[in-house]
Amino acid sequence: MPSGVQLALVVAQTFGVAAIATWLIRGAARQRGWLAPPRPDRWHREPTALYGGVGIFAGFAVGLLWHVPWSPFMAALLVLTGAMFVTGLVDDATDIRPQTKIVLQLVGGLLLYAADFHFNSAFAWWLDMGIVVFWVVAITNAMNLLDNMDGLSAGVAAIAALFFLLFAAISKQYLVGALAAALVGACVGFLFYNLNPASIFMGDTGSLFLGFTLAAVGIKLRFPDNSAFVTWMVPVLALGLPILDTTLVVISRLRRGKNPLTTPGKDHISHRLARVTGSRREAVLMCYLIGGIFGMISIFITTATVVEGYLVGLAVAGIAAYAIWWLETKVGYE
Repeated sequence: MPSGVQLALVVAQTFGVAAIATWLIRGAARQRGWLAPPRPDRWHREPTALYGGVGIFAGFAVGLLWHVPWSPFMAALLVLTGAMFVTGLVDDATDIRPQTKIVLQLVGGLLLYAADFHFNSAFAWWLDMGIVVFWVVAITNAMNLLDNMDGLSAGVAAIAALFFLLFAAISKQYLVGALAAALVGACVGFLFYNLNPASIFMGDTGSLFLGFTLAAVGIKLRFPDNSAFVTWMVPVLALGLPILDTTLVVISRLRRGKNPLTTPGKDHISHRLARVTGSRREAVLMCYLIGGIFGMISIFITTATVVEGYLVGLAVAGIAAYAIWWLETKVGYE
């Protein structure tokens, strides 16, 4: 099993591979015309290279294959995350229907459950499986929706994965730690080219892969020193920002009679914060800060009693509800 030093090496190696792979794919995209043109619902004003998710997946895969012993578990994980990566790649190239992507995510969640990714084995199998599938679909789409501003999705994913790495190291789950470490390095390696002004976008190639993989890692986190009745909130809070953003977008679009998953628009948290601050960079940095605050709260939950955990959970839910109301009614959208 990898030690703490080896986990740091995983981060460093995946960073290097992702950075080099992203640089290569950016050059290829520019040469072959694989560019995202400016659109009214997007912020970029110049054609920007696509398929940056290839660099993220390359870093993640190489890091795991290099550092983690081969096993049926690793084979299943790489096949399933690879399948979601390919789904995003095909979607970027040909535009898969949203309903088809949801079906593929449902199948991916079912296969993860079959590969021993269980929420709580003490539950009835149908309840455990339902929670796993719902979680996978929800987080995959949340990260996909969050990819709406330079540096946002990769940065938030790196922050969440960093907290997952910390939790895994504390619990001595070194295999899960290796997964989280590979995600951290791969995200930061790509982020080098994706910060404002971005020279390459991850596209669905990266966002679907990141969401699916973060969901899988979150399911595998265990906290033996505390009750699962409390610690189920840990990954939920660590991924609090994408969950909050998706909740806001869904509520906002339903209020306007729009399809939440297919309607483009500048109605995300990042867009609204940019209206408040007047700066896209500041809006993204504020999202990083909010993601970090969610992560710090999740650290407290790892050692909280049942009463403490649920009091904090209710407080966070209340603040989140107020934030959604304020962003929707006071800040508005374009």
